[in-house]
Amino acid sequence: MQQILNKLEAFGIVPVIKIDRVEDTLPLAKALCKGGLPIAEITFRTACAKEAIKTITTHLPEMLVGAGTILTTEQVDQAVEAGASFIVSPGFNPKVVKYCVDKGIPIIPGCINPSDIERAIELGLELVKFFPAEASGGVEMIKEMAAPYTTMKFMPTGGITVKNLNEYLSFDKVIACGGVWMVDTGLINSGQFDKITELTREAVSEMLGFELAHIGINTASADEAKKVADDIASLFNQPINDGNSSLFVGNGVEVLKAPYLGANGHVAYKTNYLQRAINYLKARNVEFDEDSAKYDDKGNRVAIYIKGDKGGFAFHLLQKK
Repeated sequence: MQQILNKLEAFGIVPVIKIDRVEDTLPLAKALCKGGLPIAEITFRTACAKEAIKTITTHLPEMLVGAGTILTTEQVDQAVEAGASFIVSPGFNPKVVKYCVDKGIPIIPGCINPSDIERAIELGLELVKFFPAEASGGVEMIKEMAAPYTTMKFMPTGGITVKNLNEYLSFDKVIACGGVWMVDTGLINSGQFDKITELTREAVSEMLGFELAHIGINTASADEAKKVADDIASLFNQPINDGNSSLFVGNGVEVLKAPYLGANGHVAYKTNYLQRAINYLKARNVEFDEDSAKYDDKGNRVAIYIKGDKGGFAFHLLQKK
């Protein structure tokens, strides 16, 4: 379960999908991957759910696929046989949950109150679905419920949109949000897969919140770095902050006292969620220089470089503070 939990947290958004026609499955899955979300929860609300899961896991094995709206143990078996990696249920059905736990199948049951959460804890679960999220009090309700259950994580679903997504994800007990807005049934049935890609990209962009942080300039020595920094500071009337390895001119320019990555320097982008940004870019075949990673005093990764140069500049990501 921990491996699945880690993957869900890395993606941050779980498209919750109702498939009416099996032939729509593959183009839909490809649209999600193109938009930056190689993950799907196929709901057992239609007769073709099992075949839809099988189609994705066969043709796009890199995708993480779960089965949603699971109400019976028979549906659990069908989903797992089709290749589903995790099970999601709308409520807490003790029979279904115990069946999955006993078989070692990752399950995320719906829990809407403390009693449900305590039953989940009793069965050793660390992640529950909060559904319907907005109608049940939203992120404030999750915060209230999470307070006494310090190890429990939540995956809210229901009423979440691109506009309130980060309200949920900014709470550290929320590992991911389930959403339907980018995979609306009407869009699927009318074959608007380009639109689904567009909405998926929009959701990912909103979640990650990429912003230009600063530009780094390589110099050969501390003396040269000081001269360059002084010139820029004088030109734009900016203060200089002298550090161990570089000088910052204002907040936008870093002048390095010795050459580092990048022929000319580097460009830094900050993001809301560093690990999710890394996962998103890796899914697009971007490679990272793991040796360049930096960590805070709690062991959390806060910076990392992308491999290679672009126009003579290296690029790296920073966790927003």
